[in-house]
Amino acid sequence: MAERRRAEIEAKKAKLEALRKARADRQRAENERRQTEVASASVAARREVDDLVNALVGNRGLDSGGDVTPSSSMPGTPPRQSALFYGTSALSPSGRVSRQSDVGSDRITMGTTMHVIERTLTPRFLPDLIDVEQELFELPQRERVIYNKEVQTTAVEVETTEVSIEDLRQQLQRERERELEAERAAREDLEEESIQLDKEIEQEIRELTEEERTSILTAPEFLDFVEQSSKIVQRALNDGYDYIRDYTVGTETNGDDSEGKRVKRICAFYDERYGKNRSITDIDWSPKYPELSVASYNKNPAALNEPDGIVAVWNLHLLERPEFVFHSQSDVLSVTCSPFHSNLVFGGTYSGQILLWDTRSKHLPVLKTPLSAAGHTHPVYAMRMVGTQNAHNLITSSTDGTVCSWLVDMLAQPQETLELIHAGHNKTGEVAITTLDFPDNETTTFWVGTEEGNVYQANRYDRAGAKAGLNQHDIYKGHAGPVMGLHFHPLVGPVDFSDLFLTASVDWTVKLWRAKSLAKPSTTAQAISPIYSFDEADDYVYDVKWHPAHPAVFGTADGSGKFELWNLNNDTEVPAVTTSVGSGRAINKLEWDRKDGRRVALGCSDGKLYIYDIGDTAIPRESEWTDLQKTIAGMVGNSGQTNGVVDGDATRIIAGR
Repeated sequence: MAERRRAEIEAKKAKLEALRKARADRQRAENERRQTEVASASVAARREVDDLVNALVGNRGLDSGGDVTPSSSMPGTPPRQSALFYGTSALSPSGRVSRQSDVGSDRITMGTTMHVIERTLTPRFLPDLIDVEQELFELPQRERVIYNKEVQTTAVEVETTEVSIEDLRQQLQRERERELEAERAAREDLEEESIQLDKEIEQEIRELTEEERTSILTAPEFLDFVEQSSKIVQRALNDGYDYIRDYTVGTETNGDDSEGKRVKRICAFYDERYGKNRSITDIDWSPKYPELSVASYNKNPAALNEPDGIVAVWNLHLLERPEFVFHSQSDVLSVTCSPFHSNLVFGGTYSGQILLWDTRSKHLPVLKTPLSAAGHTHPVYAMRMVGTQNAHNLITSSTDGTVCSWLVDMLAQPQETLELIHAGHNKTGEVAITTLDFPDNETTTFWVGTEEGNVYQANRYDRAGAKAGLNQHDIYKGHAGPVMGLHFHPLVGPVDFSDLFLTASVDWTVKLWRAKSLAKPSTTAQAISPIYSFDEADDYVYDVKWHPAHPAVFGTADGSGKFELWNLNNDTEVPAVTTSVGSGRAINKLEWDRKDGRRVALGCSDGKLYIYDIGDTAIPRESEWTDLQKTIAGMVGNSGQTNGVVDGDATRIIAGR
């Protein structure tokens, strides 16, 4: 709305400026035209006057130009008789020649015609004169006619020309007055339109009242616009690409400063509004968008009006705030992204509810399980999505020993409910499940870690030689405290190591196990010991994860804030890299990205989500799988076969199953 109003104001301002410019152009063109017309009229008038003057001067020259007889100027006048000269004498009316002569000039007079002719003679033209008396005839007397300017008809023409010039001047004056009047009217119209436009602009840009500002700022459309637009701007600003990088320099340097650093921190996600006084309880990566990661948070004891649990979706290109924030009425202890629906996020809560959020909706969940005995009534610490695109289920477990299977589009009640009970427990047969995992390509059999420190194998359905529920005979014993993390080796590469799994415990150790073959179920109670124990931690070990691409690499997160990267093919005694993360607070969870395993997300108890890059460590060599076979065989041999692993099992490990 504000942008549209601003655009209208700018358009009106542009129109006003165009009107002013048009007025200036019109005035300039009018001045030029007026000057041209005046100059043309002046030239024409001057030309007419010059022509008139030339005509008048020419006529007068004809009048005084010498011998013009009356017959040539006035028709009907008899021709004038010329004086007869005989030498320098003139004839008198009596026929006698009278002569007046001087050295310088002669004056000859004809008495009857009253003509006076003056001739100037120089001495050298004076011939020898003699006096001659002779009787001549009488000349008729004629009227004297004098031709001058007054007897011409050009005076009428002059008057006519003067009248024409005066009319032209009056016509020009009238046209100039009409043009000035039109220009004045156009100027008044333009000024009126300008004033009206200024009033409209002033009215539109007037100061809003407090109520109007509040209504605009609280409008849902305005809030959505600001949210989306600011995210786009922040993504562009947080992009780490150097737009002015010069590829022609730096080729002769000794390399990047970060060269040789095998673990490098990329960023830390934190928002004071959502992460204050909260801890990260679980992490997952988006299966479709490699830049998106999801973190779940517990309660903020100091904020009673905020939701108890939240789930934040973070973007590597948007560091200052989360891309999405989901609310929960209870602490969210576990979270997972659906690998088959990129917009769905599942969460397990402290109250036992399973929540489903959709990135296309608002903060609240779109589906949730009821608080009833049909589902979970205890905290849900672990959940996994198993199956295929067309047939998949969400498997959840709680500390009351219940494992439920859910359809993602129907959370009213679980599709299956399985209670894990062990007869060997003294007070209660329930198994308090703290972690759960399925081997790759397995949807029925799974392994669980418990608060008592043991690991159990269980089946969702009855299968050959085994019933649904907890396997009562095989007990994986080795930890002295609750098992916090359990992860099976991914099925990747030419050799199958999917029967190997790692566990992390609060007893400061990480242990390597090999799952017992499902084809040979035990009929009697049997304790299975770990293949190897990693005892380098200085605090509780809260999580452990195999690398998704490198067969011999795994990472651990402990309570001292350390992230340790292990490579079993290089060393089994000490980690390859140990990194202190953040402020040294406990790291609760770690998760590798699903693309290539180059990045790892670490969830800290201070509410920050750290993203690290392990560099070339994530790229395996071709010999890594055969080297790991030898390493595992050496571990089994050094254990003295006292851990329940028989020689045939070790041989099968060496052969890669």
